[in-house]
Amino acid sequence: MSKLRPNDPCACGSGKKFKKCCAQMGSKLGVLAAFKKKNPAVKSAADIEGMRVACRFNAQLMNYIRPLVVAGMSTEDINTLVHEFTIEHGHIPAPLNYYGFPKSVCTSVNDVVCHGIPTKNQILVEGDIINVDVTTIVNGYHGDQSETILIGKVSADARKIAEVSKTSLDIGIQTVRAGIALVEVCGAIEDYVHSQKCSVVRDFTGHGIGKKFHEDPQVPHYRTRAAANFMLEAGMTFTIEPMVNLGDYRVKVLDDDWTAVTKDGSLSAQYEHTILVTEDGCEVLTDTNLV
Repeated sequence: MSKLRPNDPCACGSGKKFKKCCAQMGSKLGVLAAFKKKNPAVKSAADIEGMRVACRFNAQLMNYIRPLVVAGMSTEDINTLVHEFTIEHGHIPAPLNYYGFPKSVCTSVNDVVCHGIPTKNQILVEGDIINVDVTTIVNGYHGDQSETILIGKVSADARKIAEVSKTSLDIGIQTVRAGIALVEVCGAIEDYVHSQKCSVVRDFTGHGIGKKFHEDPQVPHYRTRAAANFMLEAGMTFTIEPMVNLGDYRVKVLDDDWTAVTKDGSLSAQYEHTILVTEDGCEVLTDTNLV
């Protein structure tokens, strides 16, 4: 926040100079008016550069792991590859021990919506779809993204849900720009998904991200009142990560307190990017085509 100078217009809106208005009040109002308000969700230039570095590595990690995810491997094998690649580069896998999560990556197969825990016993077979969600801490900043990977020849339904999820993310990204309400992004995603006769998960959302894994704002992928009241500003960083179900939107969390599955057993898919809001759009910080 920058301090008002004596001859600046007073922040209270009186039209008077600050020195002849609230500066003379000697009150809490006068003290508060001496500072121009800044939305705490807007990152500084240094924070944005830190986010770029973290997200660039995270995109590199996704490029590394994607071709290695094949039939016959276990989800624990994926965890080992992600963990070792991250550590070898001097960085930290953010999911590991986050509120007790036991692994370095989330692996969500078929009807698993999100937060699937890798295990030695879960072996990928041809026809599966798996969302691989990777998040890395680099110099104190977080990069976060996910992709749904098709294992060999998959069913028409599996291909459809993956394509709808990917397209819904692209539509959300294309809608982002400073000066609009967040609900415009949410609504564009919701409308497209419903047009494809699929559903948007409501129990989990995208989120602000930076030095913390999860920050404000929450980024739902359907219309909410809170999203209607939240205006996007240049310098905000958050994830967009539509979880899209082939059937009903409702989910249930298994006894491990992490794994969320579709309540009706239908397929689910997800794609995710970390983005930076700009005046005329956004910068996709985790763009894998740039690393």
